[in-house]
Formats: sequence, structure tokens, C-alpha cells
Amino acid sequence: MTPSATPVVVAFVQRDHTRARIRSSLVKIHRRGVLVRTGKDFTNAFRTHFVNTALIELAADGEGHGPAELAREYPSVPFIALTPFRPVDAPAIARCAELDFADVLADGTDDGLLTHALLAHGFSSRFAAALYAPPKPLALESPLQLAAWRTTIAHAGRPVGTAEIARILGVTREHLSRSFSVGGAPTLKRVLDLVRLLAAGELAKNPGYDLTAVARLVGFTSSAKLSAMVKRLVRAHASALSALRATDLIERFVRG
Repeated sequence: MTPSATPVVVAFVQRDHTRARIRSSLVKIHRRGVLVRTGKDFTNAFRTHFVNTALIELAADGEGHGPAELAREYPSVPFIALTPFRPVDAPAIARCAELDFADVLADGTDDGLLTHALLAHGFSSRFAAALYAPPKPLALESPLQLAAWRTTIAHAGRPVGTAEIARILGVTREHLSRSFSVGGAPTLKRVLDLVRLLAAGELAKNPGYDLTAVARLVGFTSSAKLSAMVKRLVRAHASALSALRATDLIERFVRG
């Protein structure tokens, strides 16, 4: 089974009052959530959904420790822990640091920070922040070019077309296409494909995703179609995505 391309927050949570707080936070930030009670269901969620953020209720008695270890399989997915922050929880908190968790919140004390943490720590948020300033070789400098670029990266590699970008920016598709590819910039269509490629490159670095899963996450119906795009844009095999950095992909893209 390959994952859906709609981003979700997956939460391993046992206690009902914590589940209620998480649901409330998700409503506030307009995020979809998948709340599970077992480690098996938590693992399966990565196979059936585009996990934007992983949230784990962690306790010293071993609850949540198994799901926490999944951070090694999905390093590009921000993991957040909720823990009572008692002295007995120190080893679990230390393990979160070893696994490079994005945040560890004190259950109850940090309730007010949960909504912000879910909004700030997500694959989509990280992706858009990392690419907020377009790479210089793309020569995107005009206000319209920059607006179109930032609207595109906000989708974090999920399919978006010229017509939708134009609608969001309040211009016609024809004007956007014509005005985008000026001053040495690529066409908007190629830039849209590049952003999908950059997202695929990041997702491919997760040991838990095979190439078929990566293709689905960026909106392709098969790994063959992703492979065709990789070959067309950067003259490489899709299997090389896990080893190529974003700068490598951009350099190859510019060379054509």
C-alpha cells in the first residue's frame, strides 16, 4: 500500500483528554489528524498517509518508546513528544534528543505551545522555509516571480498547476506564464516540476519510503512517471535521489 498525498499529523496517544487537546489544536491550524492508540497503527499510518508531523505521547513505562524509534526511518518527518517531564522520564527525553526530535513538550505545562509546535514543525513548513529565498541560478527576482515561487513551495511538492497559482495571486494564467519566464528565468511549468523534484529528493532520503511511496507522495500515479521526470529535468535515475542534495538537483536542472 502506498501513502495518500494529503498531509496529516499522525499522533500516537492513549489518554482521552490528550486526544481531545490534540484535536482542538488541529482544528485551530486547519490540519488533518490521524490519532492512533497502538504502535502497529502508528507504523501503518506512514504507509497510508503523507505524514507531515508525528506526535507521540511518551511515558517512562515504555508507552510510546516503540513509535519513537520510527524517527530513524523517517528523518525528514518532524517528531514531537508529549511527556509528563518527571525525573523518571529523563531517559525517554534523552532518547528523543538522540533521535533528533523536533520538540519535546511537557504534558499539561506546555499545552499552550502544542498548537504552535504542530504548525511550526512539519515537513511542509520546513520545506517552504528552506526554499523561501529561491536559488540564485533560477534568476527569480521580480515581485511576481517571487510570489509565484513562494506559493509553489508552500505546497511542498504536492501537485499544483499554473492556473491555481494564477488564481491565488489574482492574475490570469496567461499573464503569469508570460511574466514569469523573463530575465533568464525558467518557465513556470519547469519550476513547478523542479519543486516536486526537490520534495521527492527530500522524501527519498527516508529509509522508510521506497521509490513507489515517494512517487505517490508528490502526486505521481507510479514510480515510472517520477523516474521520467527525474530523467527529463536532471538527467539522472530516480534511484539516485536519495544521494543527491538539493543543490545538486538545482545545478543539474540549470545545466539542462
